[in-house]
This record gives sequence, C-alpha cells and structure tokens, in this order.
Amino acid sequence: MLPDRKNIEDLIKQVAKEEILPRFLKTGYEIKEDGSLLTEADLATDQRIQHSLATLHPDIAFLSEEMSLQQQEALLTNEPLLWCLDPLDGTSNFAAGIPLFATSLALFKTGEVVMAFTYDPIRDEMFSAIKGQGAWLNNQPLRCKPSGFEMNKAIAIVDLKRLSKTLAENILINPPFKSQRNLGSCVLEWAWMATNRGHLYLHGGMKLWDLAAGTLILSEAGGYSCTLYGEDVFLTSMKPRSVIISPDEQLFNEWKLYLTQFNASKVS
Repeated sequence: MLPDRKNIEDLIKQVAKEEILPRFLKTGYEIKEDGSLLTEADLATDQRIQHSLATLHPDIAFLSEEMSLQQQEALLTNEPLLWCLDPLDGTSNFAAGIPLFATSLALFKTGEVVMAFTYDPIRDEMFSAIKGQGAWLNNQPLRCKPSGFEMNKAIAIVDLKRLSKTLAENILINPPFKSQRNLGSCVLEWAWMATNRGHLYLHGGMKLWDLAAGTLILSEAGGYSCTLYGEDVFLTSMKPRSVIISPDEQLFNEWKLYLTQFNASKVS
C-alpha cells in the first residue's frame, strides 16, 4: 500500500512554510563543488523532510540531492522503495529574491515513479499524482488540454544554456515559436506544463530529482514528454536526461519533429 497522499502533502506544505518561506530574502548562500548554490533553506528542508518521512515510513529509503553520488547510486541499485527529494529547486532564484522555487518529492517503486509531489510555497500550489489514479492541483483534478495554438504562435519554456550550440543558435536566430521563457526551476516547469501554463518545453539535461516528480504529474495529467532522442525521460539513473514537453499532442509532435533535425545534446 502506498503512503497516504494527503499526509505527505501536509508534511511538505508544513516544512516549506516553516523552513523555506521565513528564510526567503533573509538568508545567504554558498557555492557547492559543482558550481550550484546551497542555502540554509535547502539543508533545513532536506533534514526536516528526511526525518519526518523516516518516522512515518521507516521501511522506505531516502535519496536527496544533498547526498554524495556514491550514496545516491547505491540507493538506486539496492532499494526497491525509495523517496527522491529536491528540497528547494530554484535555489538560484531563491538566493536572488526571485519568487520561483519549489519543493519536489517522488516515490520510486521497483524502478518507476508511483507518487509525486511538487509544492510552490509562494503561490501555495500543491501539484501531486499517483500512478494510474490521476494528478491534482490543490486537490482538484489536473488535466492537460489542446491549446488551440499553432506552433508559430506558441510560448516555449526553454533552458538555452544546456543545449548544443547548434540547437541553441537556431532557436535564438530563427525560433519556430512566438516567444520564449525560462523559470529557473525545473520542477515548477514540469508542473506548469501539466497545468497548461505554456505550450512547449525544452531542457538539455536534468538530474534525477529535477524530473522524477514531474514525469508522473505530467503523464497522469495527460501531457506528453520524451528526450531529444525520443526515449522516455525517466530512468532510475544519475545520468542527466534531456526533456521535450507539451501538454498538447499536436504541438508535441510538431516540436519533436523540429528538434530531431539537430544533433541537439550529448545527453539522452
């Protein structure tokens, strides 16, 4: 039996409101070895959620962005039930005072995502999903729908810096869409696409915790995703994965066809 969805939602909300929001605009940051930022909010949220989940579900192992690669790989190999947490996705936004960040949690069962949660504490929006049961936004059913837009009128959310030079230059010089955005938080971008906030999406290389919850939320909402090579995005692997998304099937197929003409990325 899976954990109770409402209990996990309440836990994430409480921790985010007590550990993240009070530190917003009030805390500094440090730079990790990989060049990414780390704040007190990341660490406090990580530790609090890990401890609470261990108390509620001691039989489920726990993987976090803040662990070493060796620890992460061992957990993926050896644990049939595993939480995967990104305590604060959008840390650069958080540190810069930009209100676009979220906490994201996924549950893996024998190599697939079976529960997913992404919480935006600024907007008090909880996106969640259970495999085979649907997706929700603040407990209301979440469903993708056709946009009615042609691709040349579409709004695309694109992370340019992780794309190949060829693809990035073509998108900048001759974009196939109307205009481009970037939120700076992968987990929010998945959630926003699942709720039809935008039409097209492209990212050159996400890590496991960036995509785990989003893949299930989007698929249960009826959206479409794949890598730049047409593969399923989710793998229980620490290797970065490229991401193509649209909530609209016709736009997804047109977007994917456009992207296949470029040798777009060194990651799948």
